[in-house]
Order: sequence, then structure tokens, then C-alpha cells
Amino acid sequence: MYIQITDLAAKRLTESLNDQPGYFKVIYDLEGCGCNGVIAIIIVDELAALDAQIETNLVPFYVDPKQQLNLEQHMKLDTEENYPSFKLSSDSGVLSANVRVRDTRAVTAGSSRGSDACML
Repeated sequence: MYIQITDLAAKRLTESLNDQPGYFKVIYDLEGCGCNGVIAIIIVDELAALDAQIETNLVPFYVDPKQQLNLEQHMKLDTEENYPSFKLSSDSGVLSANVRVRDTRAVTAGSSRGSDACML
């Protein structure tokens, strides 16, 4: 599995770490969505034992192997300058045009910086 990350997307992802340690995981989020699920990026303190690294050109990403079924083998993560979320696409088309980053690290517990993946 491979994700090509644009320079602007990498810059915004790095900024979302707020100079704190963390790992990016791409997930298919079903929790609390009240919908069929959405692709989201979460920032975690630690990786799970089975998490697999996704090859990228810039920022390291990880995925739970069970979640790989919801993703494509070759994807692109992009963003626009004045839009708060990311777009994940593949040769098959757009997987999600509204991928949000949700910070789940203990460092940010209680802060309002984390976003709900289902919010528009």
C-alpha cells in the first residue's frame, strides 16, 4: 500500500502534531458517526502491535491490517490552501473529499483541537 502525499498536505499534517510526538493512522471510522463510516486520519501516542506502516513519499502513516480492506493499494492525499480537510483519492476515484484529522493523543486530552471525523 502506498500514499503519495502532496507538499501542502505534508505541511498541514506536520503542523497538526503541534510539536508533540505522535503517529498518523488512516482509519475507516464507524464510531459515533451515525453513518456508514468515513475515512479519517487519527494521531495516536502509540501504535498497536499489528499496525502496518504504509509507504509514503513524505509523512509516515500506519494502518490496522483489518482496515486495509477499505483502502486502495495506491492513493494520493491532497488538500487545498483554504479548506480544512484533506482529499484521499486513487486511480479508482475519490475515496473521500472530506478527510479530517482527529488528535487522540493523551497530550491533547480535554483540548478542543481534536475534530470529529463525521463533522462537515
